[in-house]
Amino acid sequence: MLKDFKEFAMRGNVVDMAVGIIIGGAFGTIVKSLVNDVIMPPIGLLLGGVDFSDLFVTLKEGSTAGPYATLAAAQEAGAVTISYGLFINAVISFLIVAFAVFLLIRSINKLKTEEEAPPAEPTTKECSHCFSEIPIKATRCPQCTSELG
Repeated sequence: MLKDFKEFAMRGNVVDMAVGIIIGGAFGTIVKSLVNDVIMPPIGLLLGGVDFSDLFVTLKEGSTAGPYATLAAAQEAGAVTISYGLFINAVISFLIVAFAVFLLIRSINKLKTEEEAPPAEPTTKECSHCFSEIPIKATRCPQCTSELG
């Protein structure tokens, strides 16, 4: 059983998938930082100084009465909230990751089609006398019966 597992784990596809998952996790962290630290602050500033991570709706107040200035304060008080600002950040992160993956797959597919498409050899030629299309191996034209060289 250990030998079978070793064969399975050392197949190219499994190793490639593991590398992809590790790189994907690291890429997700980078994108999350990009969204939270680079993209959302200017958007929030343009919308009047709104911090998207602090956008929430209180469903039930916690041990101390609201209103709560920040999501952290609401959670500390034990309030039940819908954190739609964090959801907006997650959607933007997903869109960036999805677009990056789309560009990656698109470029890989473009490289594959360039590599896999060798030029097809011609199967016909043109008769030099009557200009009709004939098989490439023909020695005599079936249209004008001229001998071909």
